[in-house]
Amino acid sequence: AQWWDSALPVRQQVFPVDAALHGPPGAPRDARGLRLLHPETLREVLQGCGQNPGSPALEELLGAAGVLRESLLPGVLAQYVSCLELVNRRLPCGLAQIGVCFHSVPESEHSAPGNEQHNKNKNCPRIGERTESLLAWFSSPRTAGQWLDYWLRQRLQWWRKFAVGPSNFSSSDFQDEEGRRGFKLHYNFPWGTETIETLKNLGDTELLQMYPGERSKLLGRDGRKNVIPHVLSVNGDLDRGVLAYLFDSLQLVENPLSAKKNSQRKVLKLHPCLAPLKVALDVGKGPTTELRQVCQGLFNELTENGISVWPGYLETVHMSLEHLCTKYDEMSIPFMILINDGTLENGVVQLRSRDTTMKEMMHISRLKDFLTKYVTSAKNV
Repeated sequence: AQWWDSALPVRQQVFPVDAALHGPPGAPRDARGLRLLHPETLREVLQGCGQNPGSPALEELLGAAGVLRESLLPGVLAQYVSCLELVNRRLPCGLAQIGVCFHSVPESEHSAPGNEQHNKNKNCPRIGERTESLLAWFSSPRTAGQWLDYWLRQRLQWWRKFAVGPSNFSSSDFQDEEGRRGFKLHYNFPWGTETIETLKNLGDTELLQMYPGERSKLLGRDGRKNVIPHVLSVNGDLDRGVLAYLFDSLQLVENPLSAKKNSQRKVLKLHPCLAPLKVALDVGKGPTTELRQVCQGLFNELTENGISVWPGYLETVHMSLEHLCTKYDEMSIPFMILINDGTLENGVVQLRSRDTTMKEMMHISRLKDFLTKYVTSAKNV
């Protein structure tokens, strides 16, 4: 959700797309990639091949199969002409997508040497998946270099925005075999640096290959000139990006709840915008049924206002306050609300912060506004 907010800023020329997971049937026999086959059809063809070894049925089946995508780019570029019409052919404009891509992983990369099954099937690949994000930005050749620098600054700033240790995110430039310029954004993991996003000026090569013999359809307006745009690709590995934030956010800090010296607690300090749950709702001492009714009402009010809540009050096993705090800190929940018998008398609840460990008393009627303002201000940091 945060990536979409950054890829589709308050500008009218970026559009979301949802291209197919696989290409249309009839892919060339030499096309790379994993084929999509219905198991029943494949079984019937293989049985037929056993009875008639010379049968061309298997080749025909493979030729009629679609190829699972290894990249989002072809599907996005196929929407370029439609995008150009939506912006009255004015450049720059862009298309964005998030989706799963597939790749073949050799057995040697995911099996331990010495394993019997590994020795039998050492050449047998498996299907790997990764969730990718792609922003394809179409700009005139004249301004493509400036736009590439702009997106580099914007993307690096975005990755650092949510980080506890922003300096672990860095960038480097590169040139591919064809001399095309690009940048890689990295995260410094404990085991080394890995790429989480790649920015590249693809020129017009991919567009011309996608629309052979249709140059006139590709022309966009740069001022008074009609030009074939350059494609800037901003391609991210969101699975690796999530892993980067998990490593970045896991902290060992002093435990103020423990009487032991040098006692530490684990806290997953995900940025408030990235924390899946904003509030944990739990009960303390008091009449259980009445307290749970109050919790249920507050749960409904907060969720209706877009604040995600963990319903800890439904747990049947009682836990001490210290264990609750430890549990919710490790779950990366920014706030814990404790409802007790005092709430029934005067409407006051206890609100604890994950990051400061401070507890404050607040009237239950103020919670919605306080939490809404907190979430909103976190987005604007």
